[in-house]
Amino acid sequence: MQFVRFWDGKKVQYGILRGDKITAIEGSIYGRYETTSRVYSYHDIMLLAPCEPSKVICVGLNYRDHAEELNLPLPEEPVLFLKPPSTVIGHQQDIIYPPLSNRVDYEAELGVVIGETTHRVTPEEAWEKILGYTCANDVTARDKQPKDGQWTVAKSFDTFCPLGPVIATDIDPGNLKISLTLNGEVKQSSNTNQMIFPVNELVSYISQIMTLYPGDVLITGTPSGIGPMQPGDTVTVKIEGIGSLTNRVVAG
Repeated sequence: MQFVRFWDGKKVQYGILRGDKITAIEGSIYGRYETTSRVYSYHDIMLLAPCEPSKVICVGLNYRDHAEELNLPLPEEPVLFLKPPSTVIGHQQDIIYPPLSNRVDYEAELGVVIGETTHRVTPEEAWEKILGYTCANDVTARDKQPKDGQWTVAKSFDTFCPLGPVIATDIDPGNLKISLTLNGEVKQSSNTNQMIFPVNELVSYISQIMTLYPGDVLITGTPSGIGPMQPGDTVTVKIEGIGSLTNRVVAG
């Protein structure tokens, strides 16, 4: 199943995407809902970020090929940082290149959408707390990312966390092709089987530190091939079983 959040010209709704048709739902995607008789064409609505997280928890250096690219040792435990909700945008919304930065990078990532309040769960229990998966782009002001590990400024500019286009349920997050193109040219191409810490272990680990709420998003690290973007560029993250998340970069 693929959930979407969209603007129909009058109000924000959630729906289920099948082919190029969206069936609106009433209720909550995190609990009980019912389908309605309202059906929209995918081409007649505006997709929004598929959820509204209270926080976005990010994992650094979680792909073996990325660690090799940087010539860094594999981490012994997950490296975590946060993005504020103001970074979140949806499919086809613009990434704003901030005046304070001279280098803004793309980072294709698998996003995990939490479906239930999650606190101190085991890796086995973690699977039950996940609603589904989405594409993410961990946009980074690379020149603002100091070596001391304090990444808040570099990661937190408005529009620096595109998510979408859907929340896909019932897929295996451990073996998905993931890629990124910049202006149609492939820049990143890997598979989630390159993750050092798999999805359920990440959810469990993070839940020992902070409570996760429905709609919170965990983005799980990027593979090799990161690089810069410029105003006017178009960047697309594509993940098998989920779809393609496309955004344009514009000058701030």
